[in-house]
Amino acid sequence: MRTLTLLASLMCMALSVSAAKADRRVAFVVGNGTYKNVAQLPNPPIDAKAMAATLRNVGFEVIEGSNLSRDQMTEKLLDFGRKAQGSDVAVFYYAGHGIAVGGSNYLLPVDADIKSEMDVKLGAAINIDLTLEQTMGDAKVKLVFLDACRDNPFAAKIKSNSATRSVNVQSGLAEMKSGEGTLIAFATGPGQTALDGQEGNNSPFTRALIDNITKPGVEIQQAMTSVRAQVNEETHKGQLPWGHTNLTGAVYLNQAPTTQVANAAPTAAGSVPMATGGSSDGVELEYWRSVKESNKSEELKAYLSAYPNGQFKALALARLAAIKSGPSTATRTLTAGVDPATFTEEATQLTEDQIGLDKNQRRDVQRRLGGLGFDNKQTGVFGDETRSVLKRWQAARGYPASGYLNKLQHKALLSEVVAGPPTASDNSQKAARRAAAPAASSAPAPAPHRSSGGDPAGAAFVGGVVGGMMGGMFRR
Repeated sequence: MRTLTLLASLMCMALSVSAAKADRRVAFVVGNGTYKNVAQLPNPPIDAKAMAATLRNVGFEVIEGSNLSRDQMTEKLLDFGRKAQGSDVAVFYYAGHGIAVGGSNYLLPVDADIKSEMDVKLGAAINIDLTLEQTMGDAKVKLVFLDACRDNPFAAKIKSNSATRSVNVQSGLAEMKSGEGTLIAFATGPGQTALDGQEGNNSPFTRALIDNITKPGVEIQQAMTSVRAQVNEETHKGQLPWGHTNLTGAVYLNQAPTTQVANAAPTAAGSVPMATGGSSDGVELEYWRSVKESNKSEELKAYLSAYPNGQFKALALARLAAIKSGPSTATRTLTAGVDPATFTEEATQLTEDQIGLDKNQRRDVQRRLGGLGFDNKQTGVFGDETRSVLKRWQAARGYPASGYLNKLQHKALLSEVVAGPPTASDNSQKAARRAAAPAASSAPAPAPHRSSGGDPAGAAFVGGVVGGMMGGMFRR
């Protein structure tokens, strides 16, 4: 009993030390789309859900909401403000309608019904400057992402009801200056409007944020440069994100462990060198997951550089060797006649959107993948399960494994021979064969083995730790 008590005390002490060292990260993530008095926006709730998941993966406590009324947004902001006090990093993300009136920016709850400038300033909309000051004022690092630069849906009403004096109502949002330790990023430039994206998908700006801001070892300002380039390219130079920063040090949302020692020196006030939450083993596991299916040798080499003696070193070296030698003989035979560019051109959400697959065509893709042995549900919607299956199919064929399709990969998939569903004649023939076969041959075949879907390395690590502790106790 004394041994158990001592062990419990040591575990509590270890957890306390770990918690004390961890950065405190808090995020406010809201997407408003189902507006009651103006045109609805289909994508902001989808954007918010994806952003919330991205931030949770790197250790943020997320205050999340979708399609919130004025009262609901106020409640979420109060909760965020309490939790963000004294935090190491506070993130504010909003997608939905936003307006600029008199040079100030406002966010619109879904129940907003604005007829005049007075309605705006008396509380029908939420003043961004005041909100950020009240909720994030004393956080060490403040990151603000506003995917709210759509057309002002109330502009005509406000102007028509302000005939007695001039009122400045503009498209998009007005320019904002960031305070010390703050980065503010807009989906597009001041006074410009941003794209909401194809219905059912992320907006170009949010998609670029998700793709870049939590890459291992990438500093946030470097990530925002990549965000601008990606949005500019995807929109054919129709939209260029804009921002303002007063950060006074390097900020990482997912810092590679090998850089933590170099950045351990004190930095200027208002900035902190960011490290990922959790144990070093957990960080390595997440890093490996992010590159294990990559066809880019530099990404695998980056993992080996960060973890020269890592637990996935052998797998990384094998993957590098496979990339160097090209697709395997079996893959080349299977994909004979496929355009060589299929092996090098990476697919993205944009390239998939360009194919224009409707629900039946998406279901056909899922059916074909299942027929090739990549089991998945035929829903007509490409969710997380289908994305994972697509990655496995792409990796097996030697294509860049992104989880999205482009025209070349889609064409290659359609060209593969897929086993069709059994016909009535097939069933009758099988029944006849079963009737004629000896009784012994009718014994049930062993059930096919299915993968559990979990990560074996992660399971082995956790199992080893728990097993060692329990074994030690019982030996005593």
